Amino acid sequence: MSALRPFLRLFRRHPWRLLLGVLLAIVTLLANIGLLALSGWFLAASSLAGLAGLYSFMLPAAGVHGAAIARTGARYFERLVSHDATFRVLQHLRVFTFSRLITLAPGQLAAFRQGDLLNRFVGDVDTLDHLYLRVIAPLAGAFAVIVMVTLGISLVDMRLALVLGGVMLATLVTMPPLFYRLGAPAGRAIALQRNEWRLRLTQWLSGQAELTLYGLSTPWRQQLNSDERRWQAAQYQQQRLQALSQSLLLLSGVTVTLLLWMSAGGLAHNTSHGALIALIVFCALAAFEALVPVAGAFLPLAQVVAAAERVNGIINQTPALAFPDASTLAAGSLAVAIDQVTFHYPQRSDAVLQAFSLHVRAGERVALLGPTGCGKSTLLALLARAWDAEAGSIELQNVALREWDEASLRQRISVVTQRVHLFNQTLRDNLRIAHPDASDARLSDVLRQTGLARLLEGEEGLNVWLGEGGRPLSGGELRRLAIARALLHDGDLWLLDEPTEGLDGATERHILARLLQATAGKTLIMVTHRLTGLDALDRICMMENGQIVEQGAHHELISKAGRYWHFQQRFAL
Repeated sequence: MSALRPFLRLFRRHPWRLLLGVLLAIVTLLANIGLLALSGWFLAASSLAGLAGLYSFMLPAAGVHGAAIARTGARYFERLVSHDATFRVLQHLRVFTFSRLITLAPGQLAAFRQGDLLNRFVGDVDTLDHLYLRVIAPLAGAFAVIVMVTLGISLVDMRLALVLGGVMLATLVTMPPLFYRLGAPAGRAIALQRNEWRLRLTQWLSGQAELTLYGLSTPWRQQLNSDERRWQAAQYQQQRLQALSQSLLLLSGVTVTLLLWMSAGGLAHNTSHGALIALIVFCALAAFEALVPVAGAFLPLAQVVAAAERVNGIINQTPALAFPDASTLAAGSLAVAIDQVTFHYPQRSDAVLQAFSLHVRAGERVALLGPTGCGKSTLLALLARAWDAEAGSIELQNVALREWDEASLRQRISVVTQRVHLFNQTLRDNLRIAHPDASDARLSDVLRQTGLARLLEGEEGLNVWLGEGGRPLSGGELRRLAIARALLHDGDLWLLDEPTEGLDGATERHILARLLQATAGKTLIMVTHRLTGLDALDRICMMENGQIVEQGAHHELISKAGRYWHFQQRFAL
């Protein structure tokens, strides 16, 4: 239950709306009880008094009509207010959850499986709306009804009032905890199985091409069906308990029978009070309707608690990276100073970078070469502050990287990563994430510079829809679109990770020439396995096992016949 505390605190944002929703629910229940009780009393009294007493029953008739109108109006406004309050709380919850999510470092986010974050952010957050609509409001309404009904009937007969109130209060106190315990396994299973099924469905859909090629689509589908059956079995178990909880409300019939037996020797012998028996009976029947949602109110609570625990798994994480609020930094090219940096990835015992040092002058252009896994991409990630080094220091323009505020750091750096993400939006929208104010003319010019002029062909132009992950584009086109973003962003420090991977020779030379032109006077660090254009860079650094083993200009390293020379001999086309 402690997992619910952060979300219960969010209710303080809209206390009056939530309270008004509960009050309207109480009014609705009382109006329904009044309608049924007055109707029973009116009919019984009419039969006892005959036609001569019709005039005296005009007031009860008016009460019946008034209760019917009040019930309808209160029900409408209760739904309106309570759902509005719930949606407002969920809005704050989503904003609160997302605000904690975006502060997490990429390494923290990488701990979640594909689609898991979305399930937590959407499915689990939506599940939390049960907390008010199906638990808090029904419980508060039922308790208020018990008190009001007991006080009302006590004006007629104290014994009957105590019996009815006692039975209802005992039901309210015992049934929710009982069914919470009974339904806890099924509720948790529903929350977890739903997540597992959605994750497997996401993986099955995203990997459909590979699964089909290797003939594994059918086994994956069978496993998906198996997960769905387990999910449905948990739902079936919860529905059985829900039906059981409703059947136990047959206790209302036993209670009414008891009230009739108790009143038979008292009110029934008094003709003037005989109609009150009908009032009490119908009042008891209607009052028990307030316990109908309460009986199974705690059945979904275990599911709500499980969802809250999963959401807490996001919001309770301490951000691995902390940025200052603001920093004063000089404009212009950025010098990079990396001294004795050591870094391990989580769950890896070996260091990716070990006492690594590199100094890059402002405006210098450097290439990093070396075998896969030697730490080249990790170094760029540290410079972009996707991770923090465990030891050593990193400075940009003589200012420690930890002292840069995030807005300034992102503004001053242009990054091209190996994995290019495109949003399910238009070409224009995907480009403007790098420069929101760029004109269409500027966007079109950058596309032409990167050899993507064909994307502008046709009537749609920049409005062409790229689809999820940019499916209409090839790998090389995705890479060039990332370079187009970097050109639009035009930072002072360029970090390029395999920018020409997947490009043919002619396109690669064109892109490198454009990059060298765009980064003239700016600092550039480029990770590559390709040999094209390296002679145009100021320095080449050969890396092995997380350290620089050789560095210098192209002509210097070639003349040494060292590692770079062997690299050239091995990979030269």
